Amino acid sequence: MQRSETFCVGEYYHIYNRGVDKRIIFNTEQDKKRFQRCLYFCNGEENVIYDDVKKQALFRIDKGNDLVSIGAYCLMDNHFHILVRENVEEGISKFMKKLMTSYSMYFNKLNNRTGCLFENRFKSKHVDNDRYLKYLFAYIHLNPAKLIDKDWKNNIQNKEKIFQHLNNYKYSSFFDYQDNLRELGVILTKKHFPEYFFSKKEHQDFILDWLDVRPEEGWGVDKLP
Repeated sequence: MQRSETFCVGEYYHIYNRGVDKRIIFNTEQDKKRFQRCLYFCNGEENVIYDDVKKQALFRIDKGNDLVSIGAYCLMDNHFHILVRENVEEGISKFMKKLMTSYSMYFNKLNNRTGCLFENRFKSKHVDNDRYLKYLFAYIHLNPAKLIDKDWKNNIQNKEKIFQHLNNYKYSSFFDYQDNLRELGVILTKKHFPEYFFSKKEHQDFILDWLDVRPEEGWGVDKLP
């Protein structure tokens, strides 16, 4: 997990990774919920043992100061996306090491397997302008659309149906931008990101607008290979 690039405090990054050999890394709802909890308790300067906090409400876990601020995330069956801001030096690297180690240990024990679960190094892209940063809130949150319409980017059939699916998909922070209150909302630190959406309707209109975008207008950006 050692990386050659340098992350800068106060800068934004799109972080993503997938299972080794493109394998499934989230087999069940329990797996996704476990990873979501890891997103919270691994994001701190203190080390937390899961068995000590598994029955605690997330906001009661003493994890120390945040290593990163999380603005958006989405879990798919074989990969994940996270939009982060680095808060302290080496914050992203420390956070990702804790996150992937914790989840890999859980997954391997549960499935009686050994070895790497994720590709060796997580991928990262520096978000160097405001337009790209706002775009990522659409790109990340629209990933689950492919679960009900694989070709939605080229020939969308039912925009409202896709939006409703996104709104019901619990393994993404989309849920938290639609004013749906839940414990997992504490994963996000929205105050460290520009306030693009001043209301539920503004967020909804933003996503619905992106559902109309054709590939040549922007959907070729930043895809997992």
